[in-house]
Amino acid sequence: MRILSGIQPSGTMHLGNYLGAVRQWVAAQNPEAFFCVVDLHALTLEIEPSQLRTQTWDTLASLLAAGLDPAQCTLFIQSQVPFHTQMSWLLECVASYGELTRMTQFKEKSGRQEGYRVGLLTYPVLMAGDILLYSAQQVPVGDDQRQHLELTRDIAERFNNRYGEVFTIPVGVQPPAAARVMDLQEPSRKMSKSLSSPLGSIFLLDEPSAIEKKIKKAVTDTDGEVRYDWETKPGLSNLLEIFACITGETPAAVAERYERYGDLKSDLAAAVIAELTPVRERYDVLRADPAQLASIAAQGADKASQVAGERYRLAASAMGLI
Repeated sequence: MRILSGIQPSGTMHLGNYLGAVRQWVAAQNPEAFFCVVDLHALTLEIEPSQLRTQTWDTLASLLAAGLDPAQCTLFIQSQVPFHTQMSWLLECVASYGELTRMTQFKEKSGRQEGYRVGLLTYPVLMAGDILLYSAQQVPVGDDQRQHLELTRDIAERFNNRYGEVFTIPVGVQPPAAARVMDLQEPSRKMSKSLSSPLGSIFLLDEPSAIEKKIKKAVTDTDGEVRYDWETKPGLSNLLEIFACITGETPAAVAERYERYGDLKSDLAAAVIAELTPVRERYDVLRADPAQLASIAAQGADKASQVAGERYRLAASAMGLI
């Protein structure tokens, strides 16, 4: 099964990234799977060049530490495969201004900044190019990216109708639980690398003591009943979804085992620590060897370019380019 997905190097990877996306990637990796660090997407917001470079290598090391294996899949850095930007231009000439301005993330992010960059409007088209270059049949996505995947499908269908059958129409896949991990302090908002409160996000590189503190201080409610109910118990339901995702149960099944919030939080902290400690230890080893990381990135870019180049040339020819 051909799979493609990517993650921005916009900060330290958090538990929401890991449970909502990366663990899916690890489980689904195969010779037809392509995963990338989408550093070009990070340019839509203000970021220092040195910071972007550091975070790109950090993210690549985190993906490897989480279990992605270059011998089993293709792992690469987006900007090292120039066909992504070339394909993006072709698809910008197929997408419409109206559908891009309707994207929820564009509305939210442009409303938070004055004089936003044009790339903030057009980056969903770059994302579409990322996917369509590899003829991905499935795209593991978090809940917040579903609208962008629908746009990708619309652009691909429009292109195929106008220029001939060039692109595979992708389907999004999500995990049964924890597809959208919420902030531990503000469960109405998703867990974030940048917008969360200090105690709101659990990061992959957090020490066990920090993980335990954040979970024990997570917002719940006052009635004391352990029940999976997003409408009246969003904070508790968020914890139950995290727990369920780690154990492979349903949130309701986890809730049935507990009568007290304190016991649930203690066991959840232990489960998260057990899940993330090996990742943090592998990361430390990988990050200490920059030459190895660079070699892995170069090999991945070469493999990705062979596939992406073929699809780009088909699309360019179909549009009349020589």
